[in-house]
Amino acid sequence: MAWNEPGGNNQDPWGGKRGNDGPPDLDEALKKFQEKLGGIFGGGNGGGGPQGGGLSSSALGLIAVAVVVIYALFGIYQINEQERAVILRLGVYSETKDAGLHWNPPLIDSVTKVNVTKVRSHSTRGEMLTQDLNIVEVNLSVQYRIGDAQSFVLRVRDPEASLAQATDSALRHVVGSTEMHEVLTEGREQIAVDIQARLQDYLNSYETGIEVDKVNVEETTPPAEVQAAFDDVNKAREDEERLKNEAETYANGIIPEARGAAQRVIEEATAYREQKVAQAEGEAKRFEQLLAEYQKAPQVTRERLYLETMQEVMANSSKVMIDVEGGNNMMYLPLDKMVGSSGGRVGTAKVTPDMIRDISNQVAEQLRRESVTTTTRRREGR
Repeated sequence: MAWNEPGGNNQDPWGGKRGNDGPPDLDEALKKFQEKLGGIFGGGNGGGGPQGGGLSSSALGLIAVAVVVIYALFGIYQINEQERAVILRLGVYSETKDAGLHWNPPLIDSVTKVNVTKVRSHSTRGEMLTQDLNIVEVNLSVQYRIGDAQSFVLRVRDPEASLAQATDSALRHVVGSTEMHEVLTEGREQIAVDIQARLQDYLNSYETGIEVDKVNVEETTPPAEVQAAFDDVNKAREDEERLKNEAETYANGIIPEARGAAQRVIEEATAYREQKVAQAEGEAKRFEQLLAEYQKAPQVTRERLYLETMQEVMANSSKVMIDVEGGNNMMYLPLDKMVGSSGGRVGTAKVTPDMIRDISNQVAEQLRRESVTTTTRRREGR
């Protein structure tokens, strides 16, 4: 039933009875509400006695303490080991705080946390001209981290966008000053080093606070129109490397062998030299000894030397010439034919010095006998 319907006992929503004098008094309603609050905070006696005009001093103190505590709690924060905090006081840079538990007044200081150990990555890909006016497509990735939190937060509006633009600029500058062959083959590592150095210079001049850790040239490809020709070039280079390796292998096998043969020849020459020197020294000593004997008995020594020499000369001869004392003719004996005919094997028998010596002695003995017989007959005839 609504409070103002007939039969509602003329009650108003503030708990009073509605009289015939008009609507309820708002001032009275506010006074009643104030009395109730006073009763709660101890500002009144809760009865119908006189009430205070507001909150008590103790209630206001409690409220103030609560507000201060809440304000202080909102200012407490923690910085992790991998983070740094940039503090702005009323919009002006104040300090940079390290890891730990810190407090800054809320609404006065602004705290911006930055992770300075996380390694971030940025990739870019594009087509560009080389120094010899060829088009190549390069896929590049940059690994970086934040080295200066203050510069990263305050110096540049968008540091990562600046990084992307600086990367493209450094890449095009380095590739544009390099020939296509170097970009596509063995020059990629040097290109990455040059790009990293140039990119870091750009970022330092912009004061972005970013430090580049690594630049990787992940892929370099020629245009699709010349891909087949480039594959042929790569195949030719692989064949060149293979032939070089085979040649080096062959050289590694031949050179030690040649060095060994050269060393062997040197050692043989050294041995031959030592042999000849020793032989010459021995001949010299033998000659000295022979000279001493010759000085003692010249005639005997001469005859002995003559006989030894003739023996050495005739030992290798297959013919013998004999001169008999008292005879007029010199006899010639073809021992090789004599030995061959006697054995029936011409050219197969080997004539030794002993055989020659025996035959010579027999022939000489026979000649002496014949000479003695001839001499005796001549004497008897006279």
